[in-house]
Amino acid sequence: MHIIPLPVNEDVTTGDDIGKLIMQAASANGVSMQNHDVVVITQKIISKSEGRMINLSTVKPSNHAFELASKTKKDPRFIELVLIESKSIVRYSENVIITETNHGFVCANAGIDQSNVSGPGNDFVLLLPVDPDLSARRIKQAIAETIGMNIAVVISDTFGRPFRLGQTNVAIGVSGINSIKSYIGKADMYGNILRITEIAVVDELASAAELVMGKTERVPIAIIRGYEFSSTVSNTAKTLVRDSVQDLFR
Repeated sequence: MHIIPLPVNEDVTTGDDIGKLIMQAASANGVSMQNHDVVVITQKIISKSEGRMINLSTVKPSNHAFELASKTKKDPRFIELVLIESKSIVRYSENVIITETNHGFVCANAGIDQSNVSGPGNDFVLLLPVDPDLSARRIKQAIAETIGMNIAVVISDTFGRPFRLGQTNVAIGVSGINSIKSYIGKADMYGNILRITEIAVVDELASAAELVMGKTERVPIAIIRGYEFSSTVSNTAKTLVRDSVQDLFR
């Protein structure tokens, strides 16, 4: 299996065609797309292309935002956006706020990002795409129409974890690939029938791609080649979201 980085030197702006950008980046780096490639794309360039960059100077904080900002030591304007982008607040302490986003993701700051967004001194932040699965589907369709091949698209973002230090990249948008590989009902190497084992393969692919992307290398796209994936029409990243009733960390 190969992981191929695709650097992009220009900043992405609102309205940019990400499918076209991917094809241009592949061509510029001497890479020809192949059947069954998995294209992993960082959330940042998706959000930028979809106009999800917000200037904090345009945000008017609510009383709730001011109250929570005093407890978390964060900018009340930033907190207001976190509240708007969230279904609920899961936990918070000084400098940390964990929410359930409108998508159902449980993560820090509703996934709102301030790194790799704009230059120093600018009060811009980047919100998650409104519908990352739809974004992934549109990009897959655009590339498939161009090259006439079956490819998969994974939109990745960096999340923390409740049980381990450090962050990993996970899939927040998926098209053309099953998010989970289930081993339920299959026998292990000793003949025991597996009852609960399901592997979040799209999260593993997103993390693998991050190894060549980095955070400072201007590599927002990677192609994973050689992974044999399966797909169903209805599959999305939302299938990875654990129901709150089953979430023992809440």
